[in-house]
Amino acid sequence: MTLKASLKRRILLDGPISIADYMSDCLLHPEFGYYTTGTPIGTEGDFITAPEISQMFGELLGLALVQAWLDQGSPAPFTLAELGPGRGTLMSDLLRATASVPGFHTAMDLVLIEASPRLRARQAEALSAHAPRWLPSVEDLPQQPLYLVANEFFDALPIRQFQRAGEGWRERRVGWDDAGNTLMFGLGAEVQQPALAHRLQDTREGDLVETCEVACVVTEAIAQRIADHGGTALLVDYGDWRSLGDTLQALRAQAPADPLQDPGQADLTAHVDFEALALAARAAGCAHTRLSPQGVVLERLGITERARTLAAPLDGDPLAALIAAHRRLTHPEEMGNLFKVLGLYPAQSAPPAGLEP
Repeated sequence: MTLKASLKRRILLDGPISIADYMSDCLLHPEFGYYTTGTPIGTEGDFITAPEISQMFGELLGLALVQAWLDQGSPAPFTLAELGPGRGTLMSDLLRATASVPGFHTAMDLVLIEASPRLRARQAEALSAHAPRWLPSVEDLPQQPLYLVANEFFDALPIRQFQRAGEGWRERRVGWDDAGNTLMFGLGAEVQQPALAHRLQDTREGDLVETCEVACVVTEAIAQRIADHGGTALLVDYGDWRSLGDTLQALRAQAPADPLQDPGQADLTAHVDFEALALAARAAGCAHTRLSPQGVVLERLGITERARTLAAPLDGDPLAALIAAHRRLTHPEEMGNLFKVLGLYPAQSAPPAGLEP
């Protein structure tokens, strides 16, 4: 049995499935899921995230969280959390950069939200000196101040896609093509979607929009902790302020792939609709920053100065690698503009360093 065969059987029995159901099975199926069976991150994986490019990324985000902690009176105890920590690289760099801040490590309760057993094992190894604990979801986070980072977490959450049809919408779904013996995209019947009523103002016939209900639920839970108890969240991902168009994509061996080809064998992601996250935060009574490009935020946090410090003893290939990493993280034609940062913080507090209210 393969995931493709499992999906075929499901579709033939129950009919076409949503993009969200397809993504969930491809990524998290207990037997065939991409994250449950493979090693997706790093040079040996299918994609490389910012923390794997340079230690500077995690260090600077860590210092931004520490500054927020200090600005809010150094609460103790507090939760230090990461969503989707990958191999533990970002958190390892964050903890190294914050080790000299009096009281920070002593007061923290280190929590990781991770669905993959394989990645949990990697995280346990990378963070063995800090006694992390794992929770199944953000709803299980302690009721105390929360300082959280999420890098390339929301882009992997399952989306639904809707195509404008008059004053209604047709949901894009995954079905089965017997003639080609393959999965295929199709459209459901035209129906009203009250949650998309506001998008009738800025879309035209045939336009496609994406929604991610679970992203809003996760954001609201984070924002509620921050509104009630204090803290800060830094949400870093690729996307923009409002969804428009088909952004579902697959990545395999660090190259684009067909999202329907070999389900479970490639990473599936979609651009993040940051407006939806901001609205979810507001609903919980939490403030949010302006959405800012990653490159701009990292420069405000001092990445160039940090790069110069790291470069001082280097030459040859190590120096060239450092320069390339700085460019990749910050340049507008690389990750600098594609990736965005949204900060969440208590309404009565200042926004986190590097971001604007």
